[in-house]
Amino acid sequence: MSAGPLEPSATATPHPVVTEPHSWSSLTSALIRGEDLAAADADWAMDRVLTGEATPVQLAGFLVALRSKGETAAEVAALVTNMLKHAVRVDIDESVGPTVDTCGTGGDRSHSVNISTMSAVVVAAAGAPVVKHGNRAASSESGSADVLEALGVAIDLGADDVAQCLVEAGIAFCFAPIFHPEMSNAAVARRELGIATVFNVLGPLANPARPAAQVVGCADLRMAPVMAHALLERGTRAIVVRGEDGLDEFSINAPTRVWDATGSGVEEFLIDAVDLGIVRAAPDALRGHDAAFNAGVARAVISGERSAALDPVRDSVLLNAAAALVVHDVARGVAMVGSLSERMAAALPRAREAIDSGAAGALLERWITVSSRLAGR
Repeated sequence: MSAGPLEPSATATPHPVVTEPHSWSSLTSALIRGEDLAAADADWAMDRVLTGEATPVQLAGFLVALRSKGETAAEVAALVTNMLKHAVRVDIDESVGPTVDTCGTGGDRSHSVNISTMSAVVVAAAGAPVVKHGNRAASSESGSADVLEALGVAIDLGADDVAQCLVEAGIAFCFAPIFHPEMSNAAVARRELGIATVFNVLGPLANPARPAAQVVGCADLRMAPVMAHALLERGTRAIVVRGEDGLDEFSINAPTRVWDATGSGVEEFLIDAVDLGIVRAAPDALRGHDAAFNAGVARAVISGERSAALDPVRDSVLLNAAAALVVHDVARGVAMVGSLSERMAAALPRAREAIDSGAAGALLERWITVSSRLAGR
């Protein structure tokens, strides 16, 4: 079978109690006792972080205690809400309609090419407006910002220009440091801790354009369902995915675990790309390198080039693009007929046509031209 329900993710947590009066010691102590944070607690903490009032030691203690207890969906949703309160907002023209984002947490150590970035171009070329949120590489050689910059896309647009780029090109990019400048106040603690914390999952959930739909890859098996429930709580039509081989995206080389938050709850499934007609590839078939190398692969795949080396990348891009098209359909009110796997199978020809017709290649060139003009280059 192509997809089957697994045990539902647990959502019940101890009822959080607001910690009063607020202080770093009171919040950290509560976390050490295994108590969940109330929304007001998370709001207080993130306010202090983003305004620079928290010292690196205070923040590090809080992050480690929260990680040790285990972050809940409600805590993550509250932290994201506060991040967006502090962010530079992108107001999308109503004529654009519902938008979609494709992104991942990173950290899967696969050093793969930029699948979600290529998928974003294909999705936009298939008619779904994409507003992508991303950053430079943290744990790999090339993040979404790095590869887009290498392709010639102007990544440093402000809010108004991002909105205009979306209108003109059908796709736009929000460079995280521009829209979340206060996140720099957490940089020292995060860098010196050197471990995964809740901040690793907040970025993909805090797109300043507030897309109606998202496909989010999460390499951390424990955090993936938490992210799905947080997206559901925030009202975003989304799926969170993790390949059983550890990839933070739909995998072509193993079944992919999916947390589907496009309905009234979160459902968990396994979907195997083989059941969608996609063949397995060599383990290193998706391996990338630096931004220049990954940009070359991206341009070749998006323009429709075929070869033994490129075809596994193309298959991965098509698979992930199909997922984004399905989620976008839900956001724009298309009736959900069939399983997620069946709907992805139906969306694959749309993604394939976007490449083979030349639409994806043309959209990439338009994006480069429009973004460069808006950036004054």
